[in-house]
Amino acid sequence: MKATIWHNPKCGTSRKTLAILEETPGVEVEVIEYLKTPYSRDKLAQLITDAGLTPAEAIRKMGTDAEEKGLPDMDGDAILDAMAADPAYVNRPFVETEKGVRFCRPQDKVHEIL
Repeated sequence: MKATIWHNPKCGTSRKTLAILEETPGVEVEVIEYLKTPYSRDKLAQLITDAGLTPAEAIRKMGTDAEEKGLPDMDGDAILDAMAADPAYVNRPFVETEKGVRFCRPQDKVHEIL
């Protein structure tokens, strides 16, 4: 099974999720460091929708100026535009497999799609 993780190596939850993926037999892991290789707006929208979230629920507030800029109060399209322009606004990690997409907070949610 292939699993793709949108990863930030500075994030403990992202590192723990990646470790689960790497330790699971039969899982081929693709790691996308999204701060280096940003999401396309379409892919980001698909991940958020498939994870059962709204764009507002996927905003990273800690360590960003998202709240100061009023991002949580914007409509979904404006939030997606801001996230696509600056991937630091996207909370993490997202993982996608053939079984679906999960926003892996906590990291154990990844087991739902393995």
